Amino acid sequence: MTRREFMRGESVVLAEGTYQGTRGVFLQLRPDVHWADIEETSGVVRSHPIEWLRHATGADQLQTKY
Repeated sequence: MTRREFMRGESVVLAEGTYQGTRGVFLQLRPDVHWADIEETSGVVRSHPIEWLRHATGADQLQTKY
């Protein structure tokens, strides 16, 4: 398992799972550090497994307000 480090405000994309391709902004790790909160492009904040997240690159990146 590769450890991925994310910082608040970074653009991320869900690379795996049911919502694969969903873009968002990393907010924080959950108390269970295997899960993270991201704000999706719709403005909804949801939790996803950290293993599913990848740093967004190029066209995947979002303007952040953090």
